[in-house]
Amino acid sequence: MSVGLASTIVRRRGHVAIAWLMLALPLAVLAPRSERVFGVSASVPGSESARADSILQQDFTSAYSHYLVLVATGLPAPHTDSGGKALREVDSLVRAAPGVVGLVSALDVPDSLLVGERGRGALFVVGLRPAPGQDVDALVPGLRAATAEAARRLRLTHPQVALRWTGETALNFDFRESSAVEARLAERRVLPLTLVLLLVAFGGIVAALVPVFAGALAIAIALGAAVLLDRAWPLSVLLQSVVSLVGLGLGIDYALLMVSRFRESRSRGLSPDEAATEAARRAGRTVLLSGLPVMLGFAALLLVPLPELQSVGAGGLMVTVTSVMLATTLLPGVLAALGPRADGRHRPAGIADGGGLTQRWANFVVRRPLLVLLLAGAPLLLLASEGRRMRAELPPGDWLPADMESARAVRDLEAMGRGGAVHALRVLVQLPPGQAVTDPGGWRAVRRIADYIAADARVRRVRSLPSLLGGSEPNAVLLAAAPVVVRQALVSENGRIALVEVVPREGVPFHDVGRLVTSLRAVDAARLAGIPGTALLIAGTPAFNADYVNALVRYSPRVVLLVVIGTFVALAIGFRSVLVPLKAVLLNLLAVGAAFGAVVLVLQDGHLRWLVGMSAPLGAVFPAVPIVTFCIVFGLSMDYEVFLISRVLEARRAGASDSEAVAEGVARTAGTITSAAAIMIAVFAAFVLSGNLFMKTLGFALAVAVFLDATVVRLAVGPALLRLAGRWNWWPARVPATQSAPGGERALAPPPAPGHLPMSAHEE
Repeated sequence: MSVGLASTIVRRRGHVAIAWLMLALPLAVLAPRSERVFGVSASVPGSESARADSILQQDFTSAYSHYLVLVATGLPAPHTDSGGKALREVDSLVRAAPGVVGLVSALDVPDSLLVGERGRGALFVVGLRPAPGQDVDALVPGLRAATAEAARRLRLTHPQVALRWTGETALNFDFRESSAVEARLAERRVLPLTLVLLLVAFGGIVAALVPVFAGALAIAIALGAAVLLDRAWPLSVLLQSVVSLVGLGLGIDYALLMVSRFRESRSRGLSPDEAATEAARRAGRTVLLSGLPVMLGFAALLLVPLPELQSVGAGGLMVTVTSVMLATTLLPGVLAALGPRADGRHRPAGIADGGGLTQRWANFVVRRPLLVLLLAGAPLLLLASEGRRMRAELPPGDWLPADMESARAVRDLEAMGRGGAVHALRVLVQLPPGQAVTDPGGWRAVRRIADYIAADARVRRVRSLPSLLGGSEPNAVLLAAAPVVVRQALVSENGRIALVEVVPREGVPFHDVGRLVTSLRAVDAARLAGIPGTALLIAGTPAFNADYVNALVRYSPRVVLLVVIGTFVALAIGFRSVLVPLKAVLLNLLAVGAAFGAVVLVLQDGHLRWLVGMSAPLGAVFPAVPIVTFCIVFGLSMDYEVFLISRVLEARRAGASDSEAVAEGVARTAGTITSAAAIMIAVFAAFVLSGNLFMKTLGFALAVAVFLDATVVRLAVGPALLRLAGRWNWWPARVPATQSAPGGERALAPPPAPGHLPMSAHEE
């Protein structure tokens, strides 16, 4: 940042503050609405499951295109008089709820799937139709109110009764609510700890409050902007958690650097305005340069055609831009206005005294770079090698949050021996033009496909029109025996598409159901059906998850390549060097790989799982965790790299030798990096305490990555490599000759290259 711009920001701080106030107030008012407006997408745009869902909505007149499952426990067996009476009472209250257009239970059809094993509990399949412009999950509160009234009445005679909703819509609704609660709890946990860490770093309450203020303001502005964006582009609830997680870390991180620079300048006797101007000039460009890789990482997620990841990218991008702008425009003026009150009692974090622990460590790294590289790098490589064993798929077993009603209903179903009811596949058999399901050929084709699916060991039951009505050939008497509601549910309005519902066998792991989807999609439907042009489309939660993983596998390499190349180019331009950005990229990849290794050992395998409050290993890692972790960590890790390299470059331009510059850079940034990393780790660790296992896994991966990056990588491996590379760090820039270093060391002549030494990232 130029001297003129930095001076203008400080001198016009009142105008800058008013501009921020005008922007922040309306957005902060909107921010609380984020808990209600964001949703949970259950669609992969352009995927087979999305096309199948669209056909079910548009081509079928069934009342059950959208449906939920109501699970009743604690009641007498449905076939008894008291059990039947209880079911009828529930039936009448649920049918009267807004949005309900159909209901099927054991009262309507003698289907064993609607009754638990040995009469333990019962199921209601409830068809829903939201009002125009209304999301289907908006019906969930009204449905729960209806069943709460039913449960209240039934408990007068059946004290153990429980009525719980589940299914895709209910799970999505509860996941959104749970994520909002977990984000609020994480913020409440981390803010007091963050304040304590800042008090330790700065020794003054005013200086400690400034970064906290910056982080909280960045979150409020980003969430408010996201609420506005949601009106044009529906966003996922994951955005809220990521904005809270990243906003606290980055907002505080950048503010910490700015405050440290301000206090360092004040310690040299500068006035508050002069110190704020110097902080804006020197630290401002560092913040801008370090923010670019973070923005790039989040922007890359926008390329993945998954609404959740695009929402994470949009939220992360907004909160990063906000944090950078707050740190570079608002905070210098705030610090100038605070003046001596921001000084504190102690020296600024990160300022070496020449004889402190950080200085001694820096000198050791410079004297023994190969030893440091071996002792610090070898364990990181070993840990990163464990990351190759990561299984990126939905974990087997029960990983849903324990307090979600829909998750408890899933457990009720499993106890009743009906767990497959919420994991059903909806297979659409599309016949070619001129063929109909009720024609003899179409009838036989649907039967063949249904029989083929039913023969799979993972399948418990297959339901189609031919299987329900029986008979090898359709006839008028047979078709007349089928209720209209059944025909509407299983055959499209034009008669060319048949729905085959597939219920997995009890106890089959969810990822095996996903493999069933993959195997069915590989079937030659035309050959199996005996009719050329026949095609299969598969919908349902397992199909959605299969498409989700396929999209991640297809797009992740592009995202990684874009982030790596973009970061290299940004740093190469910022430092006008080739080796420095290359080293930074490789070390970031090492830090991410080591974090993946820790996730595999602790969460997937279960070693030391008590550290994160888990009673059993996950067995696998959520598919989105690797790519989200990579994009966030790769950008965040660059903060510390930029902090360190900027100081080394600054010392080198001031006349220090390469060894002296590395030692001074490490000594001067160790305190700032350690303080910033401690706060970032505290923020991420707050999410490790979450009951949401996705957020727990993501928080753990990020906390480990930042810890390793800020300690082993940036204060040991990175400086050792800088020392070994010497003058070649700055190639192709021209390094000016320096005086002899203490102890007889002489500066080496620069390599012949065009250009000149780049200006320090802290200089004009």
